[in-house]
Amino acid sequence: MSGNRDSILPPIAWLPENSPIPATISDWLMELGSMTRRFERYCSLVQVEPQRECFVTRDQLGEEAEHLPYSERYWLREIRLLGDGQPWLLGRTVIPQETLTGPDQALVDLGTVPLGRYLFSSNTLTRDYIKVGQQGELWARRSRLRLADKPLLLTELFLPASPLYLVKGVSAE
Repeated sequence: MSGNRDSILPPIAWLPENSPIPATISDWLMELGSMTRRFERYCSLVQVEPQRECFVTRDQLGEEAEHLPYSERYWLREIRLLGDGQPWLLGRTVIPQETLTGPDQALVDLGTVPLGRYLFSSNTLTRDYIKVGQQGELWARRSRLRLADKPLLLTELFLPASPLYLVKGVSAE
């Protein structure tokens, strides 16, 4: 389980690799491109509502700290992403202070700009892995990404109204 009592994300049970996942769900969870761009195919307007943006210590990260190098502090951004006004995703990004150098200092000033707009405009973006999890009937994923080889951790929980669940026979409700 993962969880931070102060987080907007509820605890997520991370699945072992090779766990059976419906193909239509897996197609979404294993998306290597921008989730924002993918969401835009299903609505007229994608909006980001920042819920929390601040620096935190390693102790405040809980098990997330295992996925990132040691740092004195980390930038934490939690958002709610909406498609045409419907909540589709909760996102939590944790960025070591050392990642926030040069042009990547802009990550602390994203505000209502989707993270994907920034990340996928960089030609230095790589992804180490995607881990899949569940919170009840809801699906989640966690990715460690790198900008110019500097890491950040992104966790996304797909809410019931998300187009991920629009596939026939699959429902989060």
